[in-house]
Amino acid sequence: MKAKNIYKIVNTVFILCSFLFVLSVQSQQLTTLVDEALTNNPEIQKFELQYKIASEKVNEVDTLPNTEIGVGYFVSEPETRTGSQRFKVTAKQMIPWFGTITTRENYVSSMADAKYEDIVIAKRKLVALVSESYYNLYANIAKQKVLTENIRLLKTYEILALTSVEVGKASAVDVLRLQMRQNELEQLKQVLMQQYLAEQTTFNKHLNRDKAIVINVVDVLNIPLENNLITIENLTVHPELTKYDKLYQSIEQSELLNQKESSPMLGFGLDYIAVSERPNMIFNDNGKDIVMPMVSLSIPLFNKKYKSKTKQNELKQKEITFQKQERFNTLETLLDKAIKNRVSARISYNTQTKNLKQAKNAEKILVKSYETGTIDFNDVLDIQELQLKFQINQIESIKKYFLQTTIINYLTT
Repeated sequence: MKAKNIYKIVNTVFILCSFLFVLSVQSQQLTTLVDEALTNNPEIQKFELQYKIASEKVNEVDTLPNTEIGVGYFVSEPETRTGSQRFKVTAKQMIPWFGTITTRENYVSSMADAKYEDIVIAKRKLVALVSESYYNLYANIAKQKVLTENIRLLKTYEILALTSVEVGKASAVDVLRLQMRQNELEQLKQVLMQQYLAEQTTFNKHLNRDKAIVINVVDVLNIPLENNLITIENLTVHPELTKYDKLYQSIEQSELLNQKESSPMLGFGLDYIAVSERPNMIFNDNGKDIVMPMVSLSIPLFNKKYKSKTKQNELKQKEITFQKQERFNTLETLLDKAIKNRVSARISYNTQTKNLKQAKNAEKILVKSYETGTIDFNDVLDIQELQLKFQINQIESIKKYFLQTTIINYLTT
C-alpha cells in the first residue's frame, strides 16, 4: 500500500511539472493556474470518486455467503420413542474454497489500479487543455497588440497623406484608402476581442470558475534556442498504455478467481429439534432434544460456465494486447507529428523574423522618400499589409511551437 501511495505522489508531481519547463520566469502564473484546474475541475473529481468507489469494493467482496437460518413447526407432531417433535431450527454456513476471498480481493484491487490510471490520464489531458487555451489567449492578445500598432502606424501615414494633399503631392483617394485600411484592421481587432472572450470562457471553465474572470498571460513568449531532449522511451510507460497493462493484470486475477470459484464449497450447519416428554413414562432420554451437526459439499459437476469464463479471459487478454499496440502506434504517430510540426514552427518563425526585418527596412525607405518630397501611398499600404502578415505569422509560429511542445510533454513526461 505504501508503494502505491508513492506511485500516486510521483504521478501527481509529474503532472504538475509537465508542460511548464518551456515557459519563461514571467509565466510562472501558469503553474498556479494548472494547479487550480487540477484541484477544482469536476471531471478530475469525477474520476477520483470512481477510483474511491472501485477501491471500496475490496471491502464489499471480503465477505462470506449469507448464513442460512430456518425454523420449522410441526403441525402434526411426529411421535418418536423419546417423545413428539415440536419444531425444528436449522443454521447453515457455506464457505468458499481456501484462498477464494483473498483472490477476489486481489481481483477487485487490480480493477481499482486500472481505474486509477484514468485519473492520471485525465490530469494529463487537463494540463494539456489548460496550456493550449493559455497559448491561444497569448496569441490572441499578441495579435490585438500588433493590430493596434498597425492602426497607429496607418494614422501616422494618414497625417502624412493629408499634408501631401495640401501641397498637391497626393490625392484624397490616398487618404480614403488609408482610412479604409484602418477600418479593416479595427474590424479584425474587434473580431479578435470576441474570440478572446470565448477562449477566456473555455479557460475559466477548465478551472471550474466564473467565465468572466480575466486571465493575465505573459507579455512575451520566445522560442528557445534549442529544443529539449525528447526521450522516446517514456512513451512506452505512458498512462494510456500502462492502463492496458493494469487491465491485463486484472484479467489474470479474474482467471485466478475463476479457478478458485470452480472449486467445491464447504458447508457447516446445525439442526436442532425440540422434543416433548412422553407423559406418564419414566425412562432415560425422555423428551431429550435432538442436535445434529452437518457438513456439506457443493461441487459444480455439470457447470460449464467456469470453462467458458477461462476461454473468455484468454480472448480478453489477446484483445487488450492488440488494443495496447494500436494505441501505442497512434501515440507514436502523434509524437512524431508533433516533433516535426515543432521543427517547422521554428523554421517558419525564423523566416517570418527575417521577412519582418526587411519589411521594416522598406518602411524606413518610404519615410525617407517623404523627407525628399515624394511618397507612394500604394507602396505604403503594400508594405504595411506585408508587415502585418509577417507579424501575425510570427505569432502563429510561436503559438504552434508551444502547442506542439504541449503535445510532446503530454506524451513523454
